[in-house]
Amino acid sequence: MKRPYVILSCAMSLDGYLDSAAPRKLAMSNAADFDRVDQLRAESDAIMVGASTVRRDCPRLMVRGDERRLLRLAAGKPVSPIKVTVTASGDLPPDSAFFTEGDVEKIVYCPTPSLDRVRNRIGRVATVVGLGAKVTMADVVEDLAARGVQRLMVEGGGKLHTQFLVDDLADELQLAIAPLFVGESRAPRFVEPGPFPWTASRRATLADTCRIGDVVLMRYALSDRFQADERTSVGELSARS
Repeated sequence: MKRPYVILSCAMSLDGYLDSAAPRKLAMSNAADFDRVDQLRAESDAIMVGASTVRRDCPRLMVRGDERRLLRLAAGKPVSPIKVTVTASGDLPPDSAFFTEGDVEKIVYCPTPSLDRVRNRIGRVATVVGLGAKVTMADVVEDLAARGVQRLMVEGGGKLHTQFLVDDLADELQLAIAPLFVGESRAPRFVEPGPFPWTASRRATLADTCRIGDVVLMRYALSDRFQADERTSVGELSARS
C-alpha cells in the first residue's frame, strides 16, 4: 500500500525555535504566510500534530478560507482534513479545540497497552487506535493510508518533526523563517537531537525559496516523490506579498 505524501510544515525563529517559553503562543508568521498554510491544509487529507502541541497551543487545525472549504465540499470531502495526534500517556484535554472544533474525524494513536486508558479519557471525542507496544510514525502512516489518506500535513511540534525526519518518512519540508530571535533555552525547538538522514554527505535538496513579506519560505525535497507542481507556486506567493 502506497504511503501518504508527507509534508512537514514549520515556522521558526532565526535561532531555530518554534515558540517562546511563555504560555501565550508567539506568532512567527504573517498574514500572507498564514494564508499559504491554510492552502496547504485545504490540499491535505489529514493534519497531524503532537500531543504537546494539543496541550500547549489548543490548535483548531481547520481550513479557514470560505472558498477553500466550499471547494473541498464540492469535491466530496469534509470542510477540513482529518485531525491526527499521537500520545503515550493519554494526557490530552477532551475540551481542547483539537477535539471540539469542526465536524471532522479526529484520530488519536497510542500504544496498545494504553488503549483502554486513553479510550476512557477521550474515546467520546475521538477515534483511539492502538499501534503496538510503541507507536512509530511508520505504523501511523501505514494506518492512515489504509483509511484513504493520500496527503498528510505534519505541523509539529519538534518531537513529531524529529520522528518523521529520523525515520526518513517525509517527502517535503516547508520551512518558514521569521525575522526574530527567541533566545530561550526552555523554548520548543524545530527538531530534537537525532540521527538524521541528511548530513554533510547527504544534503537535502533545496527545491525553492521565496519572500513572503518579512518571512522567507524554503521548500526542501526530501524524497524522490517530491511534488514540484503545486497549484499555488511559491513564486506566485512572493509576487502577492
